[in-house]
Amino acid sequence: MSLPLSDYEKRKQISVRGLAGVENVSDLKKNFNRHLHFTLVKDRNVATPRDYYFALAHTVRDHLVGRWIRTQQYYYEKDPKRIYYLSLEFYMGRTLQNTMVNLGLQNACDEATYQLGLDMEELQEIEEDAGLGNGGLGRLAAGSLDSWVTFPGLPLLSLCCEQGLERAHAASEATGPFCGWDCTGLEWVGECPILTCPSFLQFFEGKELRLKQEYFTVAATLQDIIRRFKSSKFGSRDPVRTSFDAFPDKVAIQLNDTHPSLAIPELMRVLVDIEKLDWDKAWDITVRTCAYTNHTVLPEALERWPVHLLETLLPRHLEIIYEINQRFLDKVNAMFPGDFDRLRRMSLVEESGIKRINMAHLCIVGSHAINGVARIHSDIIKKSVFKDFYELEPQKFQNKTNGITPRRWLVLCNPGLAEVIAERIGDEYISDLDHLKKLLAYVDDEGFIRDVAKIKQENKLKFAAYLEKEYKVKINPNSLFDVQVKRIHEYKRQLLNCLHVITLYNRIKKDPNQHFVPRTVMIGGKAAPGYHIAKMIIKLVTAIGDVINNDPIIGDRLKMIFLENYRVSLAEKVIPAADLSEQISTAGTEASGTGNMKFMLNGALTIGTMDGANVEMAEEAGEENLFIFGMRVEDVEEMDRKGYCAKDYYDRIPELRQVIDQLSSGFFSPKQPQLFKDIVNMLMNNDRFKVFADYEAYIKCQENVSALYKVSVHPSGLPGVLHPAGLLGSIPGHPGSVPGPSIPEKH
Repeated sequence: MSLPLSDYEKRKQISVRGLAGVENVSDLKKNFNRHLHFTLVKDRNVATPRDYYFALAHTVRDHLVGRWIRTQQYYYEKDPKRIYYLSLEFYMGRTLQNTMVNLGLQNACDEATYQLGLDMEELQEIEEDAGLGNGGLGRLAAGSLDSWVTFPGLPLLSLCCEQGLERAHAASEATGPFCGWDCTGLEWVGECPILTCPSFLQFFEGKELRLKQEYFTVAATLQDIIRRFKSSKFGSRDPVRTSFDAFPDKVAIQLNDTHPSLAIPELMRVLVDIEKLDWDKAWDITVRTCAYTNHTVLPEALERWPVHLLETLLPRHLEIIYEINQRFLDKVNAMFPGDFDRLRRMSLVEESGIKRINMAHLCIVGSHAINGVARIHSDIIKKSVFKDFYELEPQKFQNKTNGITPRRWLVLCNPGLAEVIAERIGDEYISDLDHLKKLLAYVDDEGFIRDVAKIKQENKLKFAAYLEKEYKVKINPNSLFDVQVKRIHEYKRQLLNCLHVITLYNRIKKDPNQHFVPRTVMIGGKAAPGYHIAKMIIKLVTAIGDVINNDPIIGDRLKMIFLENYRVSLAEKVIPAADLSEQISTAGTEASGTGNMKFMLNGALTIGTMDGANVEMAEEAGEENLFIFGMRVEDVEEMDRKGYCAKDYYDRIPELRQVIDQLSSGFFSPKQPQLFKDIVNMLMNNDRFKVFADYEAYIKCQENVSALYKVSVHPSGLPGVLHPAGLLGSIPGHPGSVPGPSIPEKH
């Protein structure tokens, strides 16, 4: 007679291992039907496309959660060190298709929806982009998370709340207090408790709201981190760890830029005030736990908070920051006695003007590792931006060049190219791009080149149809697709691109019978709400497009389009279709960039300056395989010393003078002749990013692009043949001899 089961043995029956997995099209159809009827409580008579989308999302999620639960069980059993990636932006994009691709369900789901009479593309378009951010910071965070989860044995706290895969759950409630002193000692009593529970939203204004958001994020995260650290294995919430000695061995906190920098004083507050550790021990734990990624060299982009705001909202944290600063300056003074200017430069507290806390300095002082996101960027922060800190603690500084996730930026957005590559070298490259070196064996393979050319042309035709549908602009799909998509900012120099387009327009108008390589120029991106010049740049792009696109003399030889509401799902359409990737920031201003990598992975040329990750791409692929132009960092520094005079270029270069005069006279804004006066004034009198200085080199480089595009003919006759600076050009050792496309000329 068998013994009765214990409660523990009974609970072991509650296991994901006993559940059948989704294995084939028939299973998918059954699960889809079950979710439509029993989860959404709909049938085919009343179900909308949105209902079908959610039924599919639940079906895919069923296959995802089994792996998720088994992963959590492994974490509880092994108790590994966990990485916590703190970022205020996660620009995830759409999730349904990405999940299907990552789980290997794409083909089965396509077939299942087809058999059910549904359109997979229509269902995917229903999902909104999860746009928790609007720039490179969020895109890097999203790409990092996706890449890290393919790295074996890397426990990571990431985001699992994308629309369509969202999971309703009971949350652990934590309180983040704001404001107020109502007692003695270090017991902080908040006047405004903010509950970190789902669906809580309260509106504040301006900087105060931003600061509250930043503190809310780090306070809730740290409370959860400490709860996990204290908890025993197998999910018990009872505290079993009473010592924090092992905290840095179990927890790594990566600060994605300065927005989560309050994690440093917040962790100190918890360790000192709540856990009663002495200052030195708490500080040692904090520094060994935190690491900081810097994303910018622009002084105005380095976050600084007014002391009066911190004093009002986070008085205890301000006290802690003051103490950190005092101890740090004592250390600096001991290393560099009597150097008071150095003390001023390195202080966490800026005394000039409005008294402010420099959050980048706080991150550096409170972290054991500081990294830039490209080698040139890391060199710049060591040599100039954070030079004093590097001289004090050089061992802290390192480089981690940005990257992208090939699963989204090739397999998902360009499945045709991904399949062509996999047919030749297998699919190991999806998780390790070093395997792309195997393509060197196919450099002269006519079949491979023809297949890639066909994929490129299909992508261009598809995107041309999208533009005609969404923007009511008909373009020549055989034209050179010239694309610049990124945040709208002066340093990224969308204005240089605009000057080139106007120059091309003027040349065609001057000699309409001349042979010109047809070109479609696309610019996309978003401007910060209060950034006037950036908004005027968008207005300029649309104004130029209105004139050029409706000029019968120009025809389809030149088009200019502003891609509205640029987002991840739109990037997934335009990047596979692009022929030319514009990476033209002033040398020394772009930290890294990831768009350059996405375009190159999809077979586009790169035209750019030696800035950010372009430098390493040029070294890897060979500078001859990119269209590099303009000043280098040392040239920009020399010009800063000697002085930059825009009028000298205006007076010397007739084509540039004509373009600026057109902007000044209202040629592109006849109803508002003074519309672009602020742009002209900035370019002529206050251009920190020296657009005119690179104008001639940029125009010449673009002529080289057109020349290569025109004369390089492949026997297939297909436009869009893989370019020498595209996918094969990105492989170390490739000589860059792949022919470019043949483009029909227009008269």
